[in-house]
Amino acid sequence: MRYFLEIAYDGTRFHGWQIQPNALSVQEVLDDCLTKVLRQPISSTGSGRTDTGVHASQQFVHFDVAAPLDKEQVLYRVNRLLPQDVAAIHLWPVTDEAHARFDAFARTYHYHVTLAKNPFKRYYAYYLSRKPDVTKMNEAAALLLRYDDFTTFSKVKGDTKHYRCSVYEAFWEQEGENLQFTIRANRFLRGMVRLVVGTLLDVGRGKLSVNQFEEIITSKNRSRASGAAPAEGLYLAKVEYEEQIFVNASV
Repeated sequence: MRYFLEIAYDGTRFHGWQIQPNALSVQEVLDDCLTKVLRQPISSTGSGRTDTGVHASQQFVHFDVAAPLDKEQVLYRVNRLLPQDVAAIHLWPVTDEAHARFDAFARTYHYHVTLAKNPFKRYYAYYLSRKPDVTKMNEAAALLLRYDDFTTFSKVKGDTKHYRCSVYEAFWEQEGENLQFTIRANRFLRGMVRLVVGTLLDVGRGKLSVNQFEEIITSKNRSRASGAAPAEGLYLAKVEYEEQIFVNASV
C-alpha cells in the first residue's frame, strides 16, 4: 500500500531534503525513522527538494508498505523518534499510482525578511537594515506571471530538461517590521525562488528598475540575475494535489 505523509521541518542543521553522501539530510532522518517504526526498509519520495538551510512548513512524501497502517499509532511513534526539528503531521492512504512529486499541481514558497535585527530570527528570516521599496518590488513581481521561461533564475548545474514554469501568484506583503514574499507555481527550478527574491530585492533597493527586471527575465541569461537571497528566509509553504488520489480522505 502507498501512503502520503505530510511533514514540516526546520532546515537549519540539514544539508537540504535529499539524501547525499557525508551530509545530514531530512530525507535520511525521516527514512531511518520510518524504517525503525515500521520494521521494514522505507525509501520515501518527496514532493520537491529544498536546499541547505531551507525550511518547510508543508512537505509531502510518499512511501510503500506491505500492509495497512494504523495512522494515529504510526504518527505517534514516528514523532517520538524524530528529532525536534522534524514533525510528522498527517498520514493518508493513497492510490497505488499516486506520486508526491509528479502529482503535485502547485507549490507555494514564502520568503521572510525582517527589518528589525532580531537574534531569535537569524535562522528564519533575512535581515535588512533598510526598508526596500515594496511597491516597486510588487510591480516587478507581477511581471513573473507574464512569462513561462525562467532560465535566468535557474542554477547552471542539474538535470533540468526545460526551464518553463507557470507562475500563478507572486507578491510582497508587509506587516510591521516583517516582509513576506509569496510565489505559487506549478513547478520551480533549482534555486529559482532565492534568485528571484535576490533580484527583486535589488529592485527594492533601487539598484534595478522594474523595466530592467523584465529585461533580465527575457534575457534567459543566468549571469543577469542578482545573487541568491540567503537560505534562512525560505520556506516551502504549501503543496497541492487533486483530492481523488487520496483514499477515503481529503487534503
